[in-house]
Amino acid sequence: METAKKLIETQRLQAVLADFVRARDWGRYHSPKNLAMALSVEVAELVEIFQWQTEAQSRDVMQTVEREHVRQELADILIYLTEIAMVLHIDLDAAVSDKLAINAAKYPVNSPKGGQ
Repeated sequence: METAKKLIETQRLQAVLADFVRARDWGRYHSPKNLAMALSVEVAELVEIFQWQTEAQSRDVMQTVEREHVRQELADILIYLTEIAMVLHIDLDAAVSDKLAINAAKYPVNSPKGGQ
């Protein structure tokens, strides 16, 4: 039987992050609460980049000096998201697959504006 291909491959990132945290003895600080708070701070830092931009400016942000700043904040968000999933033993691939199925049922393609 063929194994279904994963939507997202996180094993390598999880291994690198686990080594990084272990080498610095940060595990004791990486509770779900602390990681969720850190994640929210990183999301707020991303929001801050766009805070006073127009819709058009936000769409063109990657052609501005903010390009690297956006990249760094998205990386921080992915790191903390992956770490909190690791601490809570959540398979992100399965969670994303399940949520996409829920959203597909909730917002069918043929309904007005995708069900929204």
